[in-house]
Amino acid sequence: MPTFKGYYETKNLDPFTLEKAYEALKYERETVGYYDLPSSSLSLCSEVKSSLLHKTVYFDTIAVVGIGGSSLGIKAIDRLLRPSTPHAKKIVYFENSDPISIEYESSRITFAKTLFVVISKSGGTVETLSIFKYLIAKFDIDLMNSEQIVVVSDEGSVLSQFADHYRLKRFVIPSTVGGRFSVLSAVGVIPLVLAGFNVEGVLDGAKNFADDFWARKEEHLLQKAAYYVTNAKVSPVNVLFSYSDTFEEFGKWVVQIWGESLGKRNIRGERVGLTPISLIGSVDQHSFLQLIIEGPLNKTVTFMHIEHSRYELKIPELSLPFLEKSDFVNGESFNTLINAQCQATMQSVLQSGVSVDEITWECIDESSVGKMIMYYELLTSAAGTLFEINTYDQPGVEHGKKILESYFLNK
Repeated sequence: MPTFKGYYETKNLDPFTLEKAYEALKYERETVGYYDLPSSSLSLCSEVKSSLLHKTVYFDTIAVVGIGGSSLGIKAIDRLLRPSTPHAKKIVYFENSDPISIEYESSRITFAKTLFVVISKSGGTVETLSIFKYLIAKFDIDLMNSEQIVVVSDEGSVLSQFADHYRLKRFVIPSTVGGRFSVLSAVGVIPLVLAGFNVEGVLDGAKNFADDFWARKEEHLLQKAAYYVTNAKVSPVNVLFSYSDTFEEFGKWVVQIWGESLGKRNIRGERVGLTPISLIGSVDQHSFLQLIIEGPLNKTVTFMHIEHSRYELKIPELSLPFLEKSDFVNGESFNTLINAQCQATMQSVLQSGVSVDEITWECIDESSVGKMIMYYELLTSAAGTLFEINTYDQPGVEHGKKILESYFLNK
């Protein structure tokens, strides 16, 4: 299970600030639906297995048609658990309105062996609906009673009405669950269960962490939220430096939930927020690290790494002419090397005066994935309450959608 350690000073934090965040989240729990998803989605897993799983024997690919909160969390879990779930069906993602990606991804699937999961909370996401139309036309899909299409959307949305009209299998996203907090709802459960992942294990890990949080056993989370918000003007940039390629999609999910939730105007109309950046170690030591260490002191850095890898690859005891400089790591495992790189980089960042915390995964398994999803959701909500904002809307995004629509209508 992941463990957490902060290297920044917390003794000067106002205890009232921590209590304020905790009590606000307790109050939110009555109306914000994501808090209860680890429990309520268990029945959804059973429903999918009883009603749909037997049909997936005909399919080798799950095509997810969705964007943002309708895809990022799925991709994160898929990437993290794929190495330990080799039997899982291939998942192909249709997200962006980029013709290059759409054509490439559609060329990778065999229609007769593909189950399409169309996801849009509002039901009107223009990218998702446009790509769905393209796929219908490209593969000449017979929509009525199709067993190759599953729809996930809000009850009563236009997409849900469409599904009912064509008698398609449909699942509901709870109205109290926002899109970017929806990965543990039908949004993530449906495609991941159909692909063959152990979603119950993910939900169990999320529930265990949430239970510990409500029992005041995860105070580090409140301390981190309070520290970030208290120092937001001094350190407005939060870097997640993850030492494994498997964290790449997880980092993108964190960027969305952090950035879209916290970049708002507060109750006094003031602009607030924190800017998330996701890096991968050791690759980004060769690109972004210089800026962290000698650039402006306006960042915090979270280092995340895996203590035990399932792959014990060794660096050969091989000394080559002219290349002897790297022989000091001969015989070591690559996991030992990447963790040492993480620790060395963390020490250099600490010595440069940057605030740092560390998240250590013992290994990557379903429980740990669920725990980290709930950790970042709760951390985001706690920071949002301290910023005195609505963590769950996105008025800036909605404004851009209206401009886009008017652009085409007025052509």
